[in-house]
Amino acid sequence: MTTTERILDKVNGPADVKQLTIEEMTLLADEMRQMILQKDSAVGGHVGPNLGVTELTIAFHYVFDSPKDKIVWDVSHQSYGHKLLTGRKNGFEEGHYHEVTGYSNQHESEHDYFTVGHTSTSISLAVGLAKARDLKHETGNVMAFIGDGSMSGGLAYEGLNNGGALDSNLIVLVNDNEMSIDENHGSLYQNLAELRESNGQSDNNLFKAMGFDYRYVANGNNLETVIQVFKEIKDIDHPIVLHVHTEKGHGYEPAIENKMKYHWHVPFDLATGEAKHPATGETLNQAIIAYLDEKTTNSETPIVAVNAAIPGMFGLKEYQKKHPDHYFDVGIAEQHSITFASALASQGVRPVVFQSSTFLQRAYDQLSHDLAINENPAVILVGGGTISASDRTHQGTFDIAYLSSIPNIKYLAPATKEDLLSMLDWALTQTKQPVAIRIPTHGVQHGEAIAKDYSTPAYQVLNEGETVAVLALGGFLELGKAAVEEFKKAGIDATLINPGTITEFDRETLDQLKENHQVVVTLEDGSLAGGFGEKISRYYGDSSINVLNFGSKKEFTDSIPTQELYERYHLTPAQIVEDTQKVLSK
Repeated sequence: MTTTERILDKVNGPADVKQLTIEEMTLLADEMRQMILQKDSAVGGHVGPNLGVTELTIAFHYVFDSPKDKIVWDVSHQSYGHKLLTGRKNGFEEGHYHEVTGYSNQHESEHDYFTVGHTSTSISLAVGLAKARDLKHETGNVMAFIGDGSMSGGLAYEGLNNGGALDSNLIVLVNDNEMSIDENHGSLYQNLAELRESNGQSDNNLFKAMGFDYRYVANGNNLETVIQVFKEIKDIDHPIVLHVHTEKGHGYEPAIENKMKYHWHVPFDLATGEAKHPATGETLNQAIIAYLDEKTTNSETPIVAVNAAIPGMFGLKEYQKKHPDHYFDVGIAEQHSITFASALASQGVRPVVFQSSTFLQRAYDQLSHDLAINENPAVILVGGGTISASDRTHQGTFDIAYLSSIPNIKYLAPATKEDLLSMLDWALTQTKQPVAIRIPTHGVQHGEAIAKDYSTPAYQVLNEGETVAVLALGGFLELGKAAVEEFKKAGIDATLINPGTITEFDRETLDQLKENHQVVVTLEDGSLAGGFGEKISRYYGDSSINVLNFGSKKEFTDSIPTQELYERYHLTPAQIVEDTQKVLSK
C-alpha cells in the first residue's frame, strides 16, 4: 500500500470491513475520525457523538451482516461513521458534503431503515423490526443503538417495557458516554454510574428489572474488546442490553474538553477548534437571560427556568451559574418539562420553559391536557420557529399551527427586542392562562413595544396607507418593511402592521381595513396550513377583502438553502408585490 492510499479507500460496503485485520481497522478508525472532522469543520455538524462511537461502528459491520442484521441509530446523529462504511463516503469529500444527510435515511441506503432526528425512538423502532421479523419467520439480529442522554426520554421506557417481553432476538446497545447534549440530569444516571463503578455487577440494575439480559463493556473505544463481545451476543435468542462505556469526542481534544460545545458545532478551525465565523453583537437570548436574572433576583414571586437538555440553544448556562436553585434541566424529556411547569405554575411559581419549535411538538398532549385544560400560567419561550435550511427531521415551521390549535394558550409573536421583553414581562405577571412567546430568529430588531398589556390583542400599525395592508408576523416584520418599500415603487402606499399575536384577532383594526383596502397580505415565518394567515383569511371570508397568505407550504424540506425556499414560497419583496398586483388587476 502506498503512502497515499487509505484503508477507507478499500471499503465500499460492510463486506469490505470483514476483510480487514485488527491493525487495519485501527487505522480505519483514525481515518474515519479525520473524515468526520474535516466535514464538520467545513460545514458544521455533530462532532462528539460521531467521534465517540467509531470503534463500535466498525465492530458492528465487522461482526454483523447488514442489512440482514439491522441497526437503528437513536437520533442518528452518531451515524456518520456508519455512512462512511456503507457506500456513502463520497459525502465526506470536499465538494460533496451536502450529498448525504446528517441523519439516517432509508432513501439513501439499504443499510438505513428510518429517517430519524429526535431522541428516544430507537428501542420502539427496533422492537417493531424484531416483531416484524418474527411474524415473517425470518432471521437476523436487530440492534437499537441508544445514548445515555436519550434514555431520559419517556419513549425509551415504553420501548424497554415492550422489548423486555420479547421471546426472541433484540439487542439494545446503551452507549454511555456520561453525557447528553450537556451533562445528564435525573436519578437514572445514578444507576448507570453505579453499574459503571461496579463493572456491571451491581444488583441495582434497571435493565434487568425490565426483563433484559445484561452485559457491561468498560471500554467501548477498544476495538478488539467490542468485536469479541459482539461475536458473543450475535444471534442471541432473547432481549439483551449491552451497556458500553465510551468517551464522547474521542480522538479530538477540543471535543473531549468541551463536550457540550462540540455536540454539534458550526464550522470551525480544525487546528484550534475555534469557530470560523463567531457570532458577534447582541442577541435576543442575552436579553432574555439578563431580564430573567434581574427578575429572579428581585421578584417576590419565585421564577424558575426549565429546559429539556438544550441549554446551549438559549445561553442558559450563565443563568444556571447565578441561580442554580432556580434552574431545572429535565433532560431530553419535553413532555415532562411541560407537565412539570404546569404543576409549578399551579402553586404560584412562575416557570419559564425554553423549548425548540421542533422538539416542543413532542409534548403536544401535555400542552393540551396538562397545561391548557388546567389554565396554569406557565410561560413557554419557543426558539427556532422559522423556515430554514435544516433537514427534514428539524423543521421549525409547524409550531404556529400546533400551538394555536389548542384552546387557552395565548401565542405571541414579537418582532423586536422591545416587543419580546414587554411580552415576557406581562406573561410573568398575568395569572389567567399559559402564554407562549415565539422568539424571532432574524437577528435583533428594535422599535417601540406593541403594548404593556397583552390580555387583549392590539395590532401595532407602523404605516397607515391604503389599498394594500401587510400584516407581517413576528420575525417577518423586516420582510414586511421591505415589501412596503417595494409597493411604493409600484405606486402603492401600503399599510404595515405588526400583529404581535397569533391566536387572537384585533377585530377593530381588521374591520377598519375594510374601509379603504382591497387586499390584505399576511407574512409568516412558518407553515401556511393551520397558520396565522389562514386565520386572517377566515376572518375576512364574508367580506370583499382579498387575502393573500405568504409562508411555507405544508411539506418537509431537506437541507434546501433558505433563499431557495423563500423564492419557492414567493417570500421575496418583488414576488409579494407581483402576486398582489395580479389580484388588484382582476
